Amino acid sequence: MDYKKVAQEINDALGQDNLQAAAHCATRLRLVLKDSGKVNQVALDNIDAVKGTFEVNGQFQIIIGAGEVNKVYKELVALTNVKEVSTSEVKEEAVTGKKQNPIMDFIKVLSDIFVPIVPALVAGGLLMALNNVLTAENLFGTQSVVQMYPVLQDYAGIINLLASAPFAFLPILVGFSATKRFGGNPYLGAAMGMAMVMPDLVNGYGVANAIADGTMNYWHIFGMDVAQAGYQGSVLPVLAVSWILATLEKFFHKRISNAFDFTFTPMLALIITGFLTFMFVGPVMRGVSDGLTDGLVWLYDTTGAIGLGVFGLFYSPIVITGLHQSFPAIETTLLAEVAKTGGSFIFPVASMANVAQGGAALAVMFLTKNEKQKSLATSASISALLGITEPAIFGVNLKLKFPFICAMIASAVATTFIGFFHVLAVAMGPASVIGFISIAPKSIPYYMIGIVISIVVAFITTYLYGKKNGHLFAEATVSGAASNTAVEINEDPEESIESVQDDVLESPIAGEVVQLKEVNDPVFSQEMMGKGIAISPTDGNVYAPADGELTIVYDSKHAYGIMTDKKAEVLIHIGIDTVQLNGEGFTTEKTSGDIVKKGDLLGTVDLDLLKEKGYDSTVMMIVTNTNAFSNVEALNKKEVAAKEDLLVVTQPTE
Repeated sequence: MDYKKVAQEINDALGQDNLQAAAHCATRLRLVLKDSGKVNQVALDNIDAVKGTFEVNGQFQIIIGAGEVNKVYKELVALTNVKEVSTSEVKEEAVTGKKQNPIMDFIKVLSDIFVPIVPALVAGGLLMALNNVLTAENLFGTQSVVQMYPVLQDYAGIINLLASAPFAFLPILVGFSATKRFGGNPYLGAAMGMAMVMPDLVNGYGVANAIADGTMNYWHIFGMDVAQAGYQGSVLPVLAVSWILATLEKFFHKRISNAFDFTFTPMLALIITGFLTFMFVGPVMRGVSDGLTDGLVWLYDTTGAIGLGVFGLFYSPIVITGLHQSFPAIETTLLAEVAKTGGSFIFPVASMANVAQGGAALAVMFLTKNEKQKSLATSASISALLGITEPAIFGVNLKLKFPFICAMIASAVATTFIGFFHVLAVAMGPASVIGFISIAPKSIPYYMIGIVISIVVAFITTYLYGKKNGHLFAEATVSGAASNTAVEINEDPEESIESVQDDVLESPIAGEVVQLKEVNDPVFSQEMMGKGIAISPTDGNVYAPADGELTIVYDSKHAYGIMTDKKAEVLIHIGIDTVQLNGEGFTTEKTSGDIVKKGDLLGTVDLDLLKEKGYDSTVMMIVTNTNAFSNVEALNKKEVAAKEDLLVVTQPTE
């Protein structure tokens, strides 16, 4: 690679004298720009060395890849004489003089809380959908499946039990996740959630009826009648309670001596939060939650199909802004109170918008003659039809503009159609062509018709407009290294593909296995660096996953690059944004150029320190030359010990 040429191309694409400060980490350039509007994104994407770009928290980040980014950075600094800063300083530089957006901050908090518990809600939701298929009448006949085949009754009963649990005990899940996010002990949050759904209380779903018919029990505390009301299925009350609990815990930690802190801080935080919950916070937030739910139902009932069509029109632009991250909190409330709401209208709208982006990207695949663009459009369209739209939106449709607009129109048409037939989801699931499993059984046919409408309208309008305006493709060529797609990194074109052999990589650290898509960093979650796996560590020792040569050991000790003996280029990245620690909490036993054996100790990480300083400790193991192999796939494991087989890298077929 000609690093000087790459630096020049990047600087040209960023705009004349537009670079304010620069730093780099293990995989990317971290830049502060004077005006991001000056960036020529098309030119940037067409630079072969650039694997993707994105902007976050005032930083413009350009993905180059391990082992190359430092060399490009060196040439860029020499070329521009830009101010060199550390990664922590570039973060400060990015926010200097920029007003923070409280709405986006709030949405980020909601996202941080709900993303970890979504798997439990999705599992419960899909089981609920299965239960509906078994118990709904007039789906396969006048009788339900369990009525026609009574032997299935008990099976359906267990499925219903499993499906209901995540929603009935939702305060426990939210309490754990929210208290952790607010900086408190998550187990105290879970304990408070348990208190809110104790069997001694009137079930949350029956509180209104109990008050109306006079059967509600009350505690008499401080001269007040406090309702013994439960909070099954609640979201807003437990969010407020978790914040109070975490705040009190931190307050007492600072003021109680170490000798008594461990014993009395949890007790004081829990008892004070408990009294506040049932006396004030719970009733008030229940009222707010009921008002929000009633308001959403009223809006849906009032605006009907037209309102839903407008929502469908703007859903994809909302995804771009990140505002859709707040939807799980709203959708959870709608689903938890399905008896009153009938279900969620958000999921069907998301499904129509997602597949529309897929249909538009599919049309681009047929329109373009550029092989890189065709390949990207093909994979992105399939991904979007299955519910993952980032590759289609950012990698294809937005770059060409008109496919994105055509998809918006298609989504509006499809959502208007399903609005006329009141299509609602009764469970969470994949917002895609297979999302019918989460739809109320009677509405499944209309949902599938809506899916077809969305895909067909998006495809036809994009194709016809593209045929008429073919010059647009020449103006906005999408490189194979476009944002948000897995691409080849550091592959030597002169190296024979036959030299690449099967490789089984061991886990570099012990912990819980995490899929890359769940990692809270788009560089990894969208596979910009390649395919791999992540681990939420339970131990701080980091080991070599294979025999090979250490090509990179960063001064910050948070990342290692290894060229295995079987030619897999492996990046081990410890934590997210931990480069900003400048080595604090890390040790290393190796240096660049060292030959290592599988299982050799590379270094250590202080997990308690990372937690104390608020860093995500997730460890990523990425095969950066993914495209040199037929497949890179993790073994099906939930937990893994260090030095245990985890990732299989399969050689290309002849």
